[in-house]
Amino acid sequence: MTTHGEGDIIDITTNIAEILKKSGVITGLLHVFVPGSTAAITTIEYEDGVLSDLNRSLRTIAPSDIQYRHDARWGDGNGRSHVRAAIIGPSLTLPVSEGSLLLGTWQQVVLVELDIRSVREREIIVTVQGT
Repeated sequence: MTTHGEGDIIDITTNIAEILKKSGVITGLLHVFVPGSTAAITTIEYEDGVLSDLNRSLRTIAPSDIQYRHDARWGDGNGRSHVRAAIIGPSLTLPVSEGSLLLGTWQQVVLVELDIRSVREREIIVTVQGT
């Protein structure tokens, strides 16, 4: 999946629902994982206002205008990206019932890009278990 820089939030609900459908699992669990330490997976209401609120909150929690020891050691300037990704987390496990994801009415699964690079290719690993 292609991301377009820090703060990009991509709704992947349809993608993972299609993987679930192809799996044939009716009851079980679906696990979503993004490898790497500067991206995250979570759920959110995929609406412009709350997406903006999430990005603003992450900038408050791990601002870009402070020193990070990671940056001093590696010189890549993305210390904040690592901190933000660690707070959200790289994975999510969702229940499956009657062949569907059990999500709230306004709940979507999203990939959150937190790295400072302008474009990245992200792999998303989906595992489905059940009967």
